[in-house]
Amino acid sequence: MNKINQVFSQRGDRKLLSLYFCAGTPTLDATGDVIKAMERRGIDFVEVGIPFSDPLADGPVIQTAATKALRNGMSLKTLFAQLAAIKDEVSIPLILMGYLNPILHYGIERFCQSCAEAGVSGMIIPDLPFDDYLSTVKPAADRYDLRVIMLITPETSEERIRFIDQHTDGFIYMVSSAAITGAQKSFDEQKQAYFQRINALNLRNPRMIGFGISNAQTLKAAQDNAAGAIIGSKFVTLLDEAGGHADKALDQLFDALRH
Repeated sequence: MNKINQVFSQRGDRKLLSLYFCAGTPTLDATGDVIKAMERRGIDFVEVGIPFSDPLADGPVIQTAATKALRNGMSLKTLFAQLAAIKDEVSIPLILMGYLNPILHYGIERFCQSCAEAGVSGMIIPDLPFDDYLSTVKPAADRYDLRVIMLITPETSEERIRFIDQHTDGFIYMVSSAAITGAQKSFDEQKQAYFQRINALNLRNPRMIGFGISNAQTLKAAQDNAAGAIIGSKFVTLLDEAGGHADKALDQLFDALRH
């Protein structure tokens, strides 16, 4: 069974937590240590960001991290080598998150094969058109037992959401708002109504809520309305401030999520 599906099948009533960081930051060689620290500290999924020069959906925190990673020399080839090196040391599901352009340059089939060889369980490609997913990416991903996680937003129609639910597996990434990534202090009534509207659809796939989660209030709202939460910008900031020391960044994150 794919590791992503395994986590959801074994979680019971427990709420899950997924963390994002950008590979290659703050230092080029930190990737493996960050992932191993997350597993030690009980994180359920790791989203490993593939740095790209034009990350349209990302706010300034992740944009800055991507720029730094590229300057540090991070590339897909380097990332796959780093992940392969720790493959036998970690069991936590790894999900690569990146834009379509570098993946196309690498080659879809080659990308999926490299994912499988490096112990990756799935991918999130925010700018992947759904038609291209069905015709090109999904067949390749299926050959290597990889899950392609699709995003929905408050603007996504019910028809589209049900279509995504029907043709994907793993989980649905539920973006909290139509804005770019970045920490928020609370989720307003409009976002809460969106969460409740999606709950009422009784989708087949579990959902994880991301974008804007940085404190106890936003974490609870996400956990109350989905299988769990995804945190990106907050952890990226803390990891950078900690100079790449993941345990220190995780201590600070867990403290922030209690307030």
